[in-house]
Formats: sequence, C-alpha cells, structure tokens
Amino acid sequence: MDDLDSARPATHVFDAMCKAPDHHRLLLENGRVRVLDTRLAPGQRTPVHAHEWPAALYVLSWSDFVRYDPDGKVLLDSRTMAERPLAGSALWGGPIGPHFVQNVGNAVLHILAVEIKDTAERR
Repeated sequence: MDDLDSARPATHVFDAMCKAPDHHRLLLENGRVRVLDTRLAPGQRTPVHAHEWPAALYVLSWSDFVRYDPDGKVLLDSRTMAERPLAGSALWGGPIGPHFVQNVGNAVLHILAVEIKDTAERR
C-alpha cells in the first residue's frame, strides 16, 4: 500500500484535532500531509493543543492573537511582530508543543495549515 493511501495518525497526546476540534477542521489527510482549516473568532480562546508536524501556513484572514503555554506564559504576541501577514501570505511554522491561543483582535483569524508528516526525500 502506498503511504499516500493510508493516513499516519497523529501521536501527540494534545493533537489539535482531538483537543481543539471546534477550531480545526480536517480538509485532507494521507500518509504525507494533513490539511487543517483553522478559525478563531475575536475573543475566542482554544483549548490546550499541539501540532506535532511542521506546516506551510496560508493566511485567509488575519487577527492579532496571543499564544500561551499551558501554564499561561506568553509564547508569542502577534502585536509585537514587525509586520503582520496580509491575507494571501504564506508562512512556514515548525511543530508547536502544547499551547493555547486567544484572538485579541477584531477579526477572524483564519489559516489553512498544510502539516508535513513525511519530510524524508522520496525517490
């Protein structure tokens, strides 16, 4: 069986689809990628969750947010970024351990994440 045909399931105990399904919708999954449609409305906060794979991120709409570790320590405050991504921007992000996110802006934060499960070269 080709690894494209079989989904390699997430193994992280805080996987986003298990811990924060109200904010992550699965669009596609196979043995190499998982595509998540991620939305967070103004004022909303996700439950603690994690992303075990690196991902290409495509911004559909931007809003300021704060990412916290499970104890509430700020990991990232987008308001301190030199430039905020515009809709249509693409970004790269590594795996993210357990965290939660709060939308502190006035718009929906809407990101498509293409998580790369298999980073080994194929021939």
